Amino acid sequence: MTPHSFGQPPSVAQLTAPGAYPGLHLQMHDGGILEVVLQNDRTLNSVNAPAHRALTVVWRDIDAAEGVRCVLIRGEGRGFSSGGDFELIEEMASDFTALARVWREARDLVYNVINCGKPVVSAIHGPCVGAGLAVALLADVSVAAKTARLLDGHVRLGVAAGDHAAIIWPLLCGLNKAKYHLMTGEPVSGEEAERIGLVSLCVPDEELLDRAWRVARQLAAGSPTAVRWTKYALNNWLRAAGPTFDASLALEFLGFTGPDVREGLASLREKREPKFAEDAPI
Repeated sequence: MTPHSFGQPPSVAQLTAPGAYPGLHLQMHDGGILEVVLQNDRTLNSVNAPAHRALTVVWRDIDAAEGVRCVLIRGEGRGFSSGGDFELIEEMASDFTALARVWREARDLVYNVINCGKPVVSAIHGPCVGAGLAVALLADVSVAAKTARLLDGHVRLGVAAGDHAAIIWPLLCGLNKAKYHLMTGEPVSGEEAERIGLVSLCVPDEELLDRAWRVARQLAAGSPTAVRWTKYALNNWLRAAGPTFDASLALEFLGFTGPDVREGLASLREKREPKFAEDAPI
């Protein structure tokens, strides 16, 4: 049960209670800055079913909570997030109920980040994939380490690039760059991501957290109405792209019912190149 489900705006104590959001560690800092840390030491902060649910609802709760002026999200240890947990992907490919549940969560995750009134700063280092990448790029200010590795791995798995990709990549880096990286699965370094406009800032690895915290403190110290209403207005660009996002997500999840995702998952488990079907019935 998450704080929001109590029916009242969650308090900071509820937000930061141990275990309130599986896979996430929340800590309140001076100045009203809430730190959200993705944590899964065994699998480089991969997102399993409970963590996916938590990463979806936490933004709604943060939006409602009093006392939070800004959010800084990062990954623990060697990277931001290695993407979806293999067991979750396998469940989605074999169980329609699980597929429908995760589809709704994936939809709500993107819209909840967009509609969260509090400004969000992401600090990106190491691998950044899957739902973690969605949050990192949907953040209002994204700060990447030079050696960060941003990767939308949907096509490698054998499904369409849904999640956040269609709604924001073309706005950030242009349609041509978005098509290239989303259709080929070519990763982007932090340095290249800044060059093409995919992230707000790129800094040397050792300066990442200092710079992200500096931005968070600046946003937290600003006029709450001015900052939040500016965010709301600008995010209408993303809301306007809602039908594109909805179509991409539907096509992604349709792909989980086909044979390519089974081959893609098997090849990832076996660490080999996939052997997808030579043609498609479309």
